[in-house]
Amino acid sequence: MGGVRSILHLGSVRSRGEGPARGAQGNGPRPLVEIVPMRRKHLKSVIAIERRIFPTPWTIGLYSGEIAQPETRAYYVACVGDEVAGYAGMMVVVGEGHVTNIGVAPQWQRHGVGRRLLLVLAREARRRAAQHMTLEVRVSNLGAQGLYREFGFAPAGVRPNYYSEVHEDALVMWAHDIDTDAYGARLEEVEARLVELDPPRGPGAVPPWLAK
Repeated sequence: MGGVRSILHLGSVRSRGEGPARGAQGNGPRPLVEIVPMRRKHLKSVIAIERRIFPTPWTIGLYSGEIAQPETRAYYVACVGDEVAGYAGMMVVVGEGHVTNIGVAPQWQRHGVGRRLLLVLAREARRRAAQHMTLEVRVSNLGAQGLYREFGFAPAGVRPNYYSEVHEDALVMWAHDIDTDAYGARLEEVEARLVELDPPRGPGAVPPWLAK
């Protein structure tokens, strides 16, 4: 299936981010970003983002096959109203969570969408009793690597020409012992920073990026 594809420009997991997000600037309230499980109704929007940010986009059939395996897969979308702003996926087997995809629409990049999605994936991996998480990222994608380091990922090797469509090596990164209290505390710190940017709305409200 290949490795993580990421376009975040915080930028393969796959991630991207550039330019102002629609509705994310100005004096009005910040847009509400909600993270929900990926469903078939989201796939048209997911594929539209795929085609904008990746040289070899996945197909609807491939995503349909992934979300049809909930025992070993976990896929989410980030929604702002009716708009899909980003998505992320992970495979969990034998105590390991392998992040397969992180994609953020260009107009929503650099606004914390990828960070919210990765937070949900990390918590889901812990819920499924995974001890470690791994992903691949382009060696030139320093922005995404910075995000992954925030979540405890560290370089563990290089896969030459892993992204053959762009003739680029992949940096393999691992986050170990994610089932520990120390890692849980790390995630709490990440969430605290997100809450500062986009606090829950109303007394006792759950942060929208943790919605199920």
